[in-house]
Amino acid sequence: MRIVQFRQDDQLRVAIAKDAESLQILAFEGGSYGLALRAVEERKPLREFIDSIGRGEEISYQQLVDENCLLPPVTHPDPSHCLVTGTGLTHLGSADTRNAMHTGSHEQPLTDSMRMFRLGLEGGKPLPGCVGVQPEWFYKGDGSSVVAPYSPIRVPAFALDAGEEPELVGIYLVRSDETPCRLGFAIGNEFSDHITERQNYLWLAHSKLRDASFGPELFIGKLPSALQGVSRILRKGQIIWEKSFFTGEENMSHSIANLEHHHFKYKQFRRAGDLHMHFFGTSTLSFADGLRVQHGDEFEIDLPLFGRPLRNQVDFLAPEPLTIVDAC
Repeated sequence: MRIVQFRQDDQLRVAIAKDAESLQILAFEGGSYGLALRAVEERKPLREFIDSIGRGEEISYQQLVDENCLLPPVTHPDPSHCLVTGTGLTHLGSADTRNAMHTGSHEQPLTDSMRMFRLGLEGGKPLPGCVGVQPEWFYKGDGSSVVAPYSPIRVPAFALDAGEEPELVGIYLVRSDETPCRLGFAIGNEFSDHITERQNYLWLAHSKLRDASFGPELFIGKLPSALQGVSRILRKGQIIWEKSFFTGEENMSHSIANLEHHHFKYKQFRRAGDLHMHFFGTSTLSFADGLRVQHGDEFEIDLPLFGRPLRNQVDFLAPEPLTIVDAC
């Protein structure tokens, strides 16, 4: 099952994706957050709860896109209670890309990135009930940094790069008893500034404080162990870069359960009612192939299991004045 969220007559609505062209609206008000909150508090699987809801009219998928009404598949009513985070060096091949980015070669001595990756290979998939090695972790922002599918990803004027990262995203809602509940998975673009990171890996935190996008559909169900998708960049409607990417646990050095444990082991991430979008990493970057993104270029990330591709244009912003802090 896959669901989308959209705005209709100033209200949030949820629909089931029947196919790439047709959606069936659910007879439920309050958007996907309200729907998910009801399900987790009633201790019902989200799919089962959705199946209990009446169905409304069908609506054109493309019409929602054309009218700019499509939203991320889940949003929090208060963006400050939505946390966007991620883990890196989690996919087979990701360390080689990162190592080359930091050394300029695949033949240099091991970087800290490669050491971190090897830790994951050795201990990132523990036996059930055991704790594995912790991954690299980063913070991207709150809900205000999440861009809707088909909407522009903003690039601040101080950024040195505007690079896509095609990733699997886990979506979580924390129940009133502080238990994290996974709602499902989505396609994500964990947009980053790779030149800033390459200058000094200690600037990784700065490189991640950018917009991100996920969706347009939330996949609810058991995730296959191996997934293959395609990441593309289009310029003026023409493909200028295209590459396959692989995800799912067969292609990862960490299990998803291990990544989830090391995120939610922190009590501050188990605050009742909070929404979490957690990016699981990638090994495929256009930046690694020397491509520089320009204003107006479009990212397209296609993972067939998740329905329609995720698309976003790039919008380079004008410089802002120096930030001055007032003394009170």
